[in-house]
Amino acid sequence: MNYANIKFDDIANGPGVRTSLFVSGCTHACKGCFNEVAWDFKYGKAFTNDTMEKILDSIKPEYISGMTILGGEPMEKVNQRGILPLIEEFKRRFPTKSLWIYSGYTFDVDLVPGGRAYCEVTQDILSNIDVIVDGKFVEELYDITLRFRGSSNQRLIDVKRSMKNNKIVLWEGDAVFASHSM
Repeated sequence: MNYANIKFDDIANGPGVRTSLFVSGCTHACKGCFNEVAWDFKYGKAFTNDTMEKILDSIKPEYISGMTILGGEPMEKVNQRGILPLIEEFKRRFPTKSLWIYSGYTFDVDLVPGGRAYCEVTQDILSNIDVIVDGKFVEELYDITLRFRGSSNQRLIDVKRSMKNNKIVLWEGDAVFASHSM
């Protein structure tokens, strides 16, 4: 797996101050994508154990709220296999810090058994995510007033509550509300 960028002290991709990893590779090709350069799976640098340690070291300070993984597309099958070790080590070292993932794939269609982005590690990843921002970016639905997402079709999903309740539970700050069944 390659990565396009790492942003330390990021305040745009989730609540609080975070470290954000932008993986390379995406097959969605959303019109108006903010990170089109990261569509190429070979773009950027190789994600190594040293890269992982650099990311995890940056999360140690108390003021860091968590980690966000976006792209590109972290939930492309090849990228899922690449990010799983990082996710597992992040949760082992920082069990109280949050993990967010941005994906153009939908949580309740593409990331379920039989879904087009589901593979042997998807469930392991989902069981460690706090919030997934799902859905492709749709330029015609772009809205600058939306919190932590670009277009109104994208959802901020509380993954743990959604899995526990077997229905989508949307994240909205500290408050959540239920949506449709999964």
